[in-house]
Amino acid sequence: MQSLESITESPFPQNPNNSSSSSSSSSIGLYGWLVECHGFWHNLALIIPSLLFVLFLGFQAKKNFQKLSHGRSYIMISYYGCLWLVSLLNLVWCFVQAWECTPGKEMAWNILSLFTTSGMLFLEVSLLAFLLQGNHASGLQALTRTFVISGLIVGLDLLLKAIYLFGFGVPLFIDNSEHPRQIKWGLWVVHRLVLTAIYGSILFMYHSKWRERLPARPAFYKYVAFMFILNALELFACALTGNGASFGFWLYSATIVCYHAFYLPLLYITFLADFFEEEDMHLENVYYSEMKDAGFFDADWE
Repeated sequence: MQSLESITESPFPQNPNNSSSSSSSSSIGLYGWLVECHGFWHNLALIIPSLLFVLFLGFQAKKNFQKLSHGRSYIMISYYGCLWLVSLLNLVWCFVQAWECTPGKEMAWNILSLFTTSGMLFLEVSLLAFLLQGNHASGLQALTRTFVISGLIVGLDLLLKAIYLFGFGVPLFIDNSEHPRQIKWGLWVVHRLVLTAIYGSILFMYHSKWRERLPARPAFYKYVAFMFILNALELFACALTGNGASFGFWLYSATIVCYHAFYLPLLYITFLADFFEEEDMHLENVYYSEMKDAGFFDADWE
């Protein structure tokens, strides 16, 4: 009987099972990457805008590089390079959302999230530093001052998060609505409270006697208003989540999606798009003046 059983059980159950298990594991991996953890629509809302923005930067890169080389603006060249780097980091972060829920990937997810959020915060703080310098922000000295201030603030923020993350073991970037940690959400409340207060003070300046110290651009005001509302919502969401409210966790997730999907395009529209358009107008004026000096329009005065 044993020999018959061994004969009947042994023929080839292993190869089909191995192929089916490998195919099922690959399908489960693809399914888990796109659907599990946060859900299909959450991942789609992050990936599509981030991918489209990187593709947009790629299509505009040749033209923008030419304009930056002609303009010779140290601020714009440096900021454009930082925007490229952070956009690529953010795209990778959006693509690997499944790492947050994958055992063994916690360390990689925390490191990637730490550098991605720090890069976005650097762009955010440097734009605020540039904005608060008003119309006097130009040249290499302003660039150095802006980047030094932003680097010190973001470096201190990164160090504090790294201490909480790797020193005290607080999962800052791994969200769990079932077991909220008061320390984690308390830190995020303080973080968002500072940003909300800064944006609120700038909005107050726009409606006060200090308005002349700010750049006279409506796009900056719209940017500050949007960021004030977003940070206020995230502050409210963190406070609710820290107290165990499920609605607060949903609102926090929605604000995170909005920030990572739409902040970098908003930054480009606010700070860089006008520069490239103004550079086009500047070149047209240069060409017009050169043609006028060459006498092309002398016939119009006869």
